[in-house]
Amino acid sequence: TLLRHAFPDYRHVNLEEKDIRDFAIEDPRGFLNGFGDYIVIDEAQYAPDLLSYIQPIVDARNDPGLFILSGSQNFLLLKSISQSLAGRVGILSLLPFSFHECEAGGISVSDTNLLMIDGSYPRLVTRRLKPTDFYPNYIKTYVERDVRMETGVQDLNKFTSFMHICAQSAGTPVNLAAIGTAADADARTVTSWLNILEESYIIFRLKPYTRKIAPRYSKKPKLYFYDTGLLCSLLGIKNTEAMQRRNLRGLIFENMIVTDYRKQVFNHGGFPADNTYFWRDGSSRDKEVDLIVEGADKLELYEIKSAETAKNKHADNLFLFEKNAENTNCIKHVVYDGPNSFTKNGVTYLNRRDFANADDAG
Repeated sequence: TLLRHAFPDYRHVNLEEKDIRDFAIEDPRGFLNGFGDYIVIDEAQYAPDLLSYIQPIVDARNDPGLFILSGSQNFLLLKSISQSLAGRVGILSLLPFSFHECEAGGISVSDTNLLMIDGSYPRLVTRRLKPTDFYPNYIKTYVERDVRMETGVQDLNKFTSFMHICAQSAGTPVNLAAIGTAADADARTVTSWLNILEESYIIFRLKPYTRKIAPRYSKKPKLYFYDTGLLCSLLGIKNTEAMQRRNLRGLIFENMIVTDYRKQVFNHGGFPADNTYFWRDGSSRDKEVDLIVEGADKLELYEIKSAETAKNKHADNLFLFEKNAENTNCIKHVVYDGPNSFTKNGVTYLNRRDFANADDAG
């Protein structure tokens, strides 16, 4: 849908259609000659050998934008690209909608609880689908199609259970041993399956910040989900009451804010893994900075609170980190679920909407 709007003059071909896919597989030269230049090939992973025939055309023509390849199955598409078109492509990743994208598209994000439970996958949002219908089918399709076909995982039920276990670990440092025990899997399998979830944009791991800081810190990355609707579905949270009853609102709110920053960076063409971190004092899980963005001459610190009322104590960990940092310029923020944004005692308090519309990611 995005490519049709962005490149209306290109020829669009979808390899989901069997006759077109067979043509691309059986006669790749004829396929490329027949459709000509400036073509969008959707679901390109279904004809991986086609990329080998695209390579000499790209090298000979030296004309950027001759081909735009898209696909919904990340594993196979990236594998094919890395083998045939390494150094000849620009890769863009599409995540679920950010706050800013939802608002720009006329989709309300005023109800925080509803936003967290619904999530922001395009099809769910634009078609007003029920999360209780959408996510179980999404998980089933993801596991049975992507995981089975492209990774060689044999025990799909066990992998699905593994996803539920990861959801229970969201927002916490990754403990391979604990996850392995719960999933009845060895460390090697846990690592492999975490990589599968990360490569398919289900989860990501936020690195610990270890530079210019006192020696006590957690060295394990934290696990987050790219979409809180999927996270809530895996946790069995179907309404606000269940979220509050299980005391998970703060954790899910944090996941949503950290993920939205990541979406902002992706949408500006950046790579959020390059300079985003968290920090946790090794002696206490309560002494933590949820998000750190490293700049050339400063650190942007974000403490994330789901409260609707901003309090001075929300900034305590920001000042603790600043005290331990070695002469580093620390810009301090608290992101919360209240109505107003303001600055007090050297700390900027941002409601989630102003955080989403901030220009820091650019």
